[in-house]
Amino acid sequence: MLRIENLTKTFGEKVAVDNLSLHIAPGEIYGFIGHNGAGKTTTLRSVAGIQEFDNGRIYVNGVSIVDDPIACKSQMAYIPDNPDLYEFMSGIKYLNFIANIFGVGEELRQKRIRDLAGRLELTDDLAQPIATYSHGMKQKLALISAWLHDPKLIVMDEPFVGLDPKASFLMKGMMREACDHGAAIFFSTHVLEVAEKLCDKVAIIKQGRLIRSGTMEEVKGDESLESVFLELEAQ
Repeated sequence: MLRIENLTKTFGEKVAVDNLSLHIAPGEIYGFIGHNGAGKTTTLRSVAGIQEFDNGRIYVNGVSIVDDPIACKSQMAYIPDNPDLYEFMSGIKYLNFIANIFGVGEELRQKRIRDLAGRLELTDDLAQPIATYSHGMKQKLALISAWLHDPKLIVMDEPFVGLDPKASFLMKGMMREACDHGAAIFFSTHVLEVAEKLCDKVAIIKQGRLIRSGTMEEVKGDESLESVFLELEAQ
């Protein structure tokens, strides 16, 4: 579903991402971990088609993000670490705006909004301006908007930040269900306990370079993911 081949991105003298290659199959939840400044966000923004890169190729479901960005974005959802929403809109207007962009029909969008908002306990707030929302409510609205068009690839940057324990639990269930239906999820996180329990595969990045990747068992062996991560970071 996602192929990153030899991705390289520099900012002046700084190499943010250094010859990174990753393959993510349908049905996989793939965790992406590393310290701040390791290159995670740059990689995710490149995959989402909002960050130009210097070298390499990125394919979403076999389509190049450079050659046909619209085709890639039509089957993808991207949630940044701090969702930028149109705060002058109400929640429901924003969701209808997103549904219009992705061509989700009226009957189907109403069903999905009803189901997702009910699940995340946001239904009663959809009529209110987004400007009145807490960070956690904005995160929930961003989640609903991401799931609205049934994307094949979901890319998320620190999605658990700002969510209360119940919302985090619900989102983990949504992630697994999406992948059980053939989607793929690529997300960064600092919450290593969540990654260890949730992810099928994980990649560890340090100073722009991939230092370990594979199934959770391959990466951590008999240790905890936290222990392996700290050991690799110390090398």
